[in-house]
Formats: sequence, C-alpha cells, structure tokens
Amino acid sequence: MREFFTQDEIAVFAKALSSKLRISILQYLAAHPGTGLMDLATVFSVSRAAITQNIKALTDAGLVEFGQSSGKGGARKACYLKEQQFLLNLGRPFARQKIYATEMPIGQYIDHEIMPTCGIATTETLIGRVDDPAFFDDPQRVNAGILWFGSGYVEYRLPNYLQKGQTIEEMQFSLELSSEAPGVAENWPSDLSFSFNGKELGHWTSPGDYGEVRGRFTPTWWTRNWNQYGLLKLLCINKTGTFIDGLMISPVHITDLHLDEKSEFCFRIASPADARNAGGCTIFGRGFGNYNQGIKLNVIYTEAEPEVQPANETYINSRGEFPYTNRRIFTR
Repeated sequence: MREFFTQDEIAVFAKALSSKLRISILQYLAAHPGTGLMDLATVFSVSRAAITQNIKALTDAGLVEFGQSSGKGGARKACYLKEQQFLLNLGRPFARQKIYATEMPIGQYIDHEIMPTCGIATTETLIGRVDDPAFFDDPQRVNAGILWFGSGYVEYRLPNYLQKGQTIEEMQFSLELSSEAPGVAENWPSDLSFSFNGKELGHWTSPGDYGEVRGRFTPTWWTRNWNQYGLLKLLCINKTGTFIDGLMISPVHITDLHLDEKSEFCFRIASPADARNAGGCTIFGRGFGNYNQGIKLNVIYTEAEPEVQPANETYINSRGEFPYTNRRIFTR
C-alpha cells in the first residue's frame, strides 16, 4: 500500500485515474501482470502510440512500472502494477507536515530468536544450512534478501533523524511478509505481531505462504517449492491508533511511544509460538518477492513554530541618556 504525502502527488494520481481506459489498464494488469505494450494495445483495440501515452501517465503517477517478462521470443519489456492499494488522507495538514524516509535491509537486524523451520539467503546463495538458527549470526546476513522462521522474532534498530523541536505525527513501516509453511501453502494463516521499543503494537494474520507462482524478483536458482513472494503491508502508528493497510489493529497512539530526538527506534517482527495461528514468518527484501524492497520507514513530523521575539527599541532622551527599551519616550 502507498500513501500520498503532498498535494502534488495527489494531483498526479487523480489525473492518472481520470481516464476510463487507464483504469481498465490497471485492472487488467492486476489480473495479468507482465503484459507487454503491444498485447495491451490488442486487448483494448487502440494504437501502440495511445497505449504508450497512457502507460506514461500511469508510470508518472507511480502506478505502473516496467520489468522483464519471458515469452516465446525471449525476454521482453512488460508492465506491472507497482502497488495495488493506495491511501488518500485528505484530512492531513500537508502544508505543516514534513517527512523523512529510510530503508533497512532485512538482514541488518540487531537481535533475533529463531526456531525452525528457518533459513536465510542472499540473492546468490543460501547462507549456511536451512533449519539451523546458528546461521542467522553469519556475517553474510547483512546481504540477505529473504529470511524465514517457524517461530521467534527479528528486531531492527532504525535511524532516528529527528532534531530538537520536531514532533512525530506518524510512523509508517512498509514491508513484504508471508507465513512460513513446510514447503509452500497458500492457505497457512499465521499471526504476526509487531512491537516498537518494547511496546506491543498489535498483530496481523498472514493468509499463507505463497509459492504457486514465482516471485517477480525471486532469483531463477531459487527452488520452486519454497517461499516465492509475500504481501506488501503498511503499518501506521499515528494519533488515532495503529493500523495495517488502513484497518485499526490496536488503540496504541504515536504519543504512547514518547518519542523525541534522543529515542531509539527498535522495531520487532515476531511469530509467537503460542499464537492462535502459529504459522511462522517470511520477510522478503531486495532481490526476492514481488516488491524489491527492504523495510521502509516514513517518519512524518512537524516543527515547532519559531518564537517571535519583540524588537528592542532604544530611544535617547533630551539629556542624551538611553536607558529605555521596548517603550517610546517622548520629550518636549
């Protein structure tokens, strides 16, 4: 899910959706990812030039991106939806709020507790052996593109770039997740919990461990009956509560976290062994899955209004003295 933060972004987004043809193209790509431009022109009975123009409007708005798709003639340029869900918050005071963004590679966790089934890999090779938690300490873990565990947690320390006088209004975490089943299982629910600086934020139930279709960015050497892709989730903590994809999962407010420029930002993702649906966790990073990203963090904040100091005005009296400030002295 993507949220828009500026009026300009909303205007470009609205323009992209102002055409029925472009909306139809988006719906078609949702059902047929990896479709080429010529195929789209054929499906909608329009010229290649018309399709190119409309796809440009969709890419400018961040709705569509290009990738490679294999076909009878080899690799070709193909179109994919960049996101399938979008959040427009028209109540946001755009003029006052600012944002900084960062992305944490999934292998740069600072703490973990892992139980099998489990494993960790880079885009080139497995790190050590599967089902051996010891390899979650391997130095190569910082380059990981995927990791999975049957139960336990991983915790990340993200950078805090706040300055004195800045107040957090909202934090947003974006990451690709799925369950962890032996092999793959589309129907394998797992209750994943999230916490920040030790405070429980809530949980979300992952529907399954997806593997029937290869992930868009998953390497070709990756075994087909292993985790292929997940779902991109947007976790938000603001002054109203904590939300996953716009649905409240707990009443924890951003003010409950007591954050300032000196705070640590420690984010934990867990699959509790005692959860009702104890189905494990898979985290996808760059080079795996469908979204090619690590754990993204957006921090939305406001800055304190600068205090306006009254100007000091000094006036000299008739005797050449000037002990008076901030008031006018009139002499005859």
